[in-house]
Amino acid sequence: MQRLADKTALITGAARGIGRAFAEAYVREGATVVIADIDLGRAKQTAADIGPKAHACALDVTSQASIDDAVAATVRDFGGIDILINNAALFDLAPIVEITRDSYDRLFSINLAGCLFTLQAVAKTMIARGRGGKIINMASQAGRRGEPLVAVYCATKAAVISLTQSAGLDLIKHGINVNAIAPGVVDGEHWDGVDALFAKYEHRAPGEKKRLVGEAVPFGRMGTAEDLTGMAVFLAGPESDYIVAQTYNVDGGNWMS
Repeated sequence: MQRLADKTALITGAARGIGRAFAEAYVREGATVVIADIDLGRAKQTAADIGPKAHACALDVTSQASIDDAVAATVRDFGGIDILINNAALFDLAPIVEITRDSYDRLFSINLAGCLFTLQAVAKTMIARGRGGKIINMASQAGRRGEPLVAVYCATKAAVISLTQSAGLDLIKHGINVNAIAPGVVDGEHWDGVDALFAKYEHRAPGEKKRLVGEAVPFGRMGTAEDLTGMAVFLAGPESDYIVAQTYNVDGGNWMS
């Protein structure tokens, strides 16, 4: 039985990586998926790769007009939104004394404000429709603790965990469950950039940081996007109806809470 049959999901930042893996998993479970991404060309290609139940949509989560347009188009074309995954995010790192306001503003604009105002726009449509819904925010193990070079990113993800708690408690009266997933270190093309930043500030050879963090995971390796899809499907489906305002670690044992 397909657990998400007849559901419509909007996934931000879904043209690649974790978001794409979620989209593929949701389509396998019977959902119609809107792949919302700032890179519309890549979103269209991803939708074509996945098949006829995947649809591309332009979305810049730093623009309220873009958020509103994407949400309105999804509601118009598919009758409503049953599931939202706030996946769009940006990473950066620097020592405390080298953090710039530009980097700070950019990360908080995408990782926190983008999450909040996309959640808000979708929640309004869910309330008006009167059928509840599931909202899943992407947090991180970085939101569970500070890290010496990752202060701003860690702060944004800690804020996502707090936002998930507040929104979850506020929206459950409308039948809207808000929860979050906190991945650990997840392999993928984005880790080339992460590794390069660590190489710069920790004076490491390219690839060394990636190897070390993989070896440090209790499970024995870095995660993959596919390792997260089970939790994403669970939190979107009926089995999670009594779960409210929680953040689930899916990290191979890196963090226990």
